[in-house]
Amino acid sequence: MNIEEILDDMDDLLDRSRPIPFAAHKAVIDADRMRELLNSAHLNIPAEIKRAKLIDSDCDRIINEAREKAEAIIQDAETRASRMISEQAILQEAKKRALDMLTKAQNGSNDIKDAAEKYVNRLLDEAQDYFRNNLQEVQRTKDKINSVKK
Repeated sequence: MNIEEILDDMDDLLDRSRPIPFAAHKAVIDADRMRELLNSAHLNIPAEIKRAKLIDSDCDRIINEAREKAEAIIQDAETRASRMISEQAILQEAKKRALDMLTKAQNGSNDIKDAAEKYVNRLLDEAQDYFRNNLQEVQRTKDKINSVKK
């Protein structure tokens, strides 16, 4: 059961609650069931965090692969250039091309890294907002429960 389903069940539990006479804003709910749902929510939050960490590690893996590919391209360019050396002009042209390829590869690697970091940050921001909203809802529910007890 994921967090959204647990929160839906909490909402259903509140919808099915019986109002207290002369206190329409207060209701009686099944406290044991609410406790089960809260415990399930606590247990499922780490799963959501694990998913975010997996996404983060995938981004790191993608960045490392991009660096390795860039290094392989650079090494290949340098190897090809060294084979073709016969005159100073050819050598200078090969170095220029290798430098251009290195710059392009580094820029590409940086672009991939930036995109991956933005993606992970966006996901973490969304997860944070989601959990903040759900925690507020849980707090409101808890407050309602506590007010019912009084």
